[in-house]
Amino acid sequence: MTQADEDLIPITITYLRMTAQPTRPTPPAPATAHAIMRAEQPTVHFYRYLYNTVGERWIWTNRRYMADEELAAIVQDPNVELMVLYVKGVPAGFAELDFRGLPDEADLAYFGLMPEFIGRKLGGWFLHWAISELWSRGPESITVNTCTKDHPSALPMYQRIGFVPYSREESTLRPLPGVSA
Repeated sequence: MTQADEDLIPITITYLRMTAQPTRPTPPAPATAHAIMRAEQPTVHFYRYLYNTVGERWIWTNRRYMADEELAAIVQDPNVELMVLYVKGVPAGFAELDFRGLPDEADLAYFGLMPEFIGRKLGGWFLHWAISELWSRGPESITVNTCTKDHPSALPMYQRIGFVPYSREESTLRPLPGVSA
């Protein structure tokens, strides 16, 4: 076993699916000025800013190790939509809607808030908005996954809105240099 192998962080990934639109009431919209805008053909730099800032605390590392060209091919794909939540003109979070999979399935590839906006009652509302946007495209199901290093509320929130776990997988994360789990 190499030092790099010893540094890997063990995780459990939970894969979830939703096969019907949620029936729970949508949480109220933020009382402060907000907007959701699609970042069309986002630059890799802008995407990395969102991904790295939202995901740093939760050890989102997979896309940090991607080459710019590989990442651009994903985030600039016409079947991937990067929806950015702004509060008072400041990026507060994002939802990455991925329609590249099966023709009858959509994926909430990434979802999260900037650290400064966690705990301000935006997450549940924004998640409902993203799920509604995914359903508006007519899929038969929507998928999402989360892991044991994600926000502790992620899995319960996904389940409350109507996602059901269908698979679990043991895996590892490769940490960033100088960042501990």
